[in-house]
Amino acid sequence: MSTKHPVIAVTGSSGAGTSTVKTAFEHIFYRENVTPCIVEGDSYHRFDREEMRRQIKKALKENTNLSHFGPEANLLEELEQLFRQYGESGTGKRRFYLHNEEEAEGYNQKPGTFTEWEDIPPDTDVLFYEGLHGGVVTDTVNVAKRVDLLIGVVPIVNLEWIQKIHRDTEDRGYSATDVTDNILRRMHDYVHYITPQFSHTDINFQRVPTVDTSNPFVARDIPTADESFIVIRFRDAVKFNVDFPFLLSMLHGSFMSRRNTIAVPGGKMGFAMEVILTPIIDHLMDCRRGHLKTERQRH
Repeated sequence: MSTKHPVIAVTGSSGAGTSTVKTAFEHIFYRENVTPCIVEGDSYHRFDREEMRRQIKKALKENTNLSHFGPEANLLEELEQLFRQYGESGTGKRRFYLHNEEEAEGYNQKPGTFTEWEDIPPDTDVLFYEGLHGGVVTDTVNVAKRVDLLIGVVPIVNLEWIQKIHRDTEDRGYSATDVTDNILRRMHDYVHYITPQFSHTDINFQRVPTVDTSNPFVARDIPTADESFIVIRFRDAVKFNVDFPFLLSMLHGSFMSRRNTIAVPGGKMGFAMEVILTPIIDHLMDCRRGHLKTERQRH
């Protein structure tokens, strides 16, 4: 944990909606004049796209488990090291995973590969991570303890599967059978390394549909935002001085479901994130500026 060089992490399964939170943070950073160092979780995968396919085939032949959810396919020690180093000195190294032709073109590389490791930009205010393992804890790694603000984004599991099935069949050309097999193959790692992170998070944003998703494998449509509620849970509302009456007045149609939980109409998810997260970011930056001012006065 760091006052001078805070670390913010958004963690969630693939397709869970972490990009929505990333957009909300980008708006906040811009308005509040915060300079972030952006780190994408995909850049800490152990294998590039082609090698991952080979490793999965090998694991299937050997009847062992391998998925992007688990530690065997990721550089979790290096991720914890980055968070620790940034928190101590505001330094570290990062690389980029090139998802498509557009991203790869500028590096003269193939899609599905990594760029070379490089020093992170100097003089950033905060490290911002978005990916699968921002709060992961294993027998050898504790990434969560290095994070100053940990956000979880997770739809209920049936909705997550519907989103994955639609994305992979319609956008990536997989068959429904292949996607189902992939879900089953990743289940062990999902249960042991993804789900437990949401017990370490400071705030969880969970999308809950208000339509029937009881059989995600035959669902024809993804429930829309207006067919959902966002359940927002604060692990310690006092820590962030959460003003629930203010949130209820700002977010029309919201209600308290527990003393630390507010439910918000799905269409207001982005707005709710900005209303909730802006004062938290302001507090982190005020603490950082106070720390820097004290350092300057000592010297």
